[in-house]
Amino acid sequence: MRGGPVGLHCPLAGTPCQPHDSTYASLGGRLASRCRTLLGDASSSRRRPGDLSRRQSHGRLRFSARCELAPPPKIAVRGLSRRAASTGALVLDAVSLDVAAGQLFGLIGPSGSGKSTLLRAINRLWEPERGRIFVDGRDVTGMDVQQLRRRVGMVFQSPHLFPGTVADNVRYGPALQGIALGTEDLQSLLLRAGLDPSAAFLQRSALELSGGEAQRVSIARALANSPEVFLLDEPTSSLDPTATRKVEETMERLRRDEGLTVVVVSHSMPQIERVADVTALLSQGRVVEIGPPGELRDSDNPDVASFFTGELS
Repeated sequence: MRGGPVGLHCPLAGTPCQPHDSTYASLGGRLASRCRTLLGDASSSRRRPGDLSRRQSHGRLRFSARCELAPPPKIAVRGLSRRAASTGALVLDAVSLDVAAGQLFGLIGPSGSGKSTLLRAINRLWEPERGRIFVDGRDVTGMDVQQLRRRVGMVFQSPHLFPGTVADNVRYGPALQGIALGTEDLQSLLLRAGLDPSAAFLQRSALELSGGEAQRVSIARALANSPEVFLLDEPTSSLDPTATRKVEETMERLRRDEGLTVVVVSHSMPQIERVADVTALLSQGRVVEIGPPGELRDSDNPDVASFFTGELS
């Protein structure tokens, strides 16, 4: 899909849009309003770059154009594929997508669609057989793994806290680098994760916390490494509604107030609609659609409709 202009002219920037091989959306006739949403009013000094889209059929996907003003993505995935070791079946099938800096990006889809596999590849928990992943334009396979994982923090479905106190867990990552966190540092990290910053909480046993508390301690532990990107793999799937909302608020706050790039895997479309700026719908290892979550329900892509009716596998 690379090449010259596709005939879509930006009404705000006054420049033609170029095809982009990994930006998919379903904006249809809503192009003009979408332009204004992403770029701001033409007369506004706060106008910012973004995606402009026109639907073009290409197999099961909907390709869009990308505004030439758009900055390079924070995360770029290109042609990523993986086969299951036991069966040889494709788990990921030539997946390509971009995540913008400071974006809260959702990955949604049926069980077994490849969401978690894709997320783990960004953190190099497995090495790509085909395809490449870039963070700030650098191929992650060329980066030191520990350096990458400090820049790209990850929180899993289960907290996996270590025996010891909350303080022991939160200071663990920096301690490996020879950095000793003081009490004020620890309290600041707890606050960022939406937790009680008291000395009493810091001294609580990590193994005696509630599920929601433990998950947010995991977030604080990851934040201690000062990541630029935060990956969360179904972080609320085992939590009650109150704890779920607290984790969601933490994700939103990290993106909104601190400018972190956040990628979250979820099986819950209502959750993605609450928190994500953009979401990718995966099925059978392929990207079916990418766009603002609130617009997916209006898509005329039959695979998207099948997802909402529970028929997509």
